[in-house]
Amino acid sequence: MLLHAFPLSSAMWLAQREGLAPTCRVITPDLRGFGGSRLGDDEPSVDLMADDVAALLDDEGIDRAVVGGLSMGGYVTMAFCRRHPDRVLGVILADTKAGADPPAARDNRERIARAVLSDGSGVLVSDVLPGLIGPTTKERRAMVFGRVKGLVQSAPPGAVAWAQRAMAARPDSFDTLSGLKVPLLVVVGEEDELSPPADAEAMARSVPDGRLEIIPKAGHLSAVEQPEAFNAAVTEFLRTELGGSHR
Repeated sequence: MLLHAFPLSSAMWLAQREGLAPTCRVITPDLRGFGGSRLGDDEPSVDLMADDVAALLDDEGIDRAVVGGLSMGGYVTMAFCRRHPDRVLGVILADTKAGADPPAARDNRERIARAVLSDGSGVLVSDVLPGLIGPTTKERRAMVFGRVKGLVQSAPPGAVAWAQRAMAARPDSFDTLSGLKVPLLVVVGEEDELSPPADAEAMARSVPDGRLEIIPKAGHLSAVEQPEAFNAAVTEFLRTELGGSHR
């Protein structure tokens, strides 16, 4: 189960759906309000998104799964571990962080939420998109950058604002990680400035056997920017920590 970044959709996992298919069954839902999913009228909460994931597992008849997420998807993964620990076989946290937002970051999320609701996705392109992609991708992989820009521009304003407020209210999750009873893989792009390698190292250190994989030439969207390296890290994690194929 792979949970997408803000403000994208499950479309970001295309290379994972294809590349990991020989190893495991890959489920990539749209988080609440993004892609093809409904937003509803609940108060913003990463816990609610985590409960949506549990309900999807129920619908699929799956008792336990390896759950992973990138950026916002990582926050939802940590909430899932907190709320549904008995359903987790393993955890993958990519380009995310376990700490809560400091006040300045919360204020910035609220600023973007308001701007999107009043003026549309322009603020996402000017203020969010530049930080999503590393310099190597910007210089050498224009098609990848263009694809990400298209996903950002198509994000529904209501979902964007809701997700920003949900992320701003999320708690610190280091206690959740230190309580994990399952294997943890932490992945980070070497060029990620939003959730830098230091944040990834802190998460990997918070569990006894946390594994850290730094992806060269990738920024915040490591799975999109360097999918082969990302998939190789996940495949190796599944093989060595969880004993091979999970279909």
